[in-house]
Amino acid sequence: MALSELTEVSGLPMPTIYRLMRTMVNKGYVRQEPSKRYALGPRLVRLGEGASRLLGTWARPVLSRLVDEVGETANMAVLEGDEAVYVAQVPSKHSMRMFTEVGRRVQPHCTGVGKALLSQLSDEKVREILARTGMARHTPNTLTDTDALLDELKRIREQGYALDDEEQEIGVRCVAVPLQGAPALTALSVSGPSGRMTREAVPNVVPIMQDAAERFAKELGPPPL
Repeated sequence: MALSELTEVSGLPMPTIYRLMRTMVNKGYVRQEPSKRYALGPRLVRLGEGASRLLGTWARPVLSRLVDEVGETANMAVLEGDEAVYVAQVPSKHSMRMFTEVGRRVQPHCTGVGKALLSQLSDEKVREILARTGMARHTPNTLTDTDALLDELKRIREQGYALDDEEQEIGVRCVAVPLQGAPALTALSVSGPSGRMTREAVPNVVPIMQDAAERFAKELGPPPL
């Protein structure tokens, strides 16, 4: 962000903003780019990564309940930069189950959690992310058109859940919901073989997931003012 934008958003005088930003640059929380705009610095990024890991630890009981209720692998992911990052997972008890390594980063346009994360952003912000990441095709079902994805994100906001319908991997279906009130953009998901996680099962899975997200949001408490 530019100093003028920070001044407008904060309501503080320009000299005050300048002093604050210089202090944060010196401490490594913010960096100044060649364009003179400011971005997150390495120390603040590390703090964010630590918060994501802690959030994942807190989520494990919630994910375990989802596995018990739905019967499929449950995940939590956050948006870090332009990617969805898995911060927690509890695997299904089935011998044939989905597994995603905690810490794995994926493009958000082709996953359930990714689309649930993008649905919490403005269309303008989504366009900016997609311009940087592109929309690689992983399967014949992958959305590779920006406007088509924006239309889907609108539906996700209206219906309250996202669906990965074999868009990242053939044979795998995933349902995801956004987690409101988390310290970072966060989503919960359950994923399984499309033979078990059928389209007909989705309407039964969604309310279970929405209830889990709502309960976890209450456990986190209201965001700080």
